[in-house]
Amino acid sequence: MAKKATGKGKKTASKAVAKVSSAGSKGGGSPDMGEAFVKLLQSPLVAELVAVAATAALASLAEQGFAHRSGGGGSTGKRAGRAVKAAGAAAAAAVGRRLSTEIEEIRKAAKESKAGAKA
Repeated sequence: MAKKATGKGKKTASKAVAKVSSAGSKGGGSPDMGEAFVKLLQSPLVAELVAVAATAALASLAEQGFAHRSGGGGSTGKRAGRAVKAAGAAAAAAVGRRLSTEIEEIRKAAKESKAGAKA
């Protein structure tokens, strides 16, 4: 589905539509896939990643709001768009840093466990 944006550029924006198949369909998924997905969403790591992303996005939005408060002239819609884009980038970067830290900790623990098993 394409939707025309209101503005000078007449750009089109596409909307992604996610299709969710039921457990009994031909998709080949097991009936427990839905439960596994819900458990994944309820895991402490996912909750922490959401909190990290939200904090980074909020900090970025606050920074954009305070940094560009003075001086008029610019379009408010463009400024808001840039702020949201920056907030998304900050959230993605924060989640990436947290995930890489988590993966390194898992690798370190695996190496220590392997070394302990040899001894």
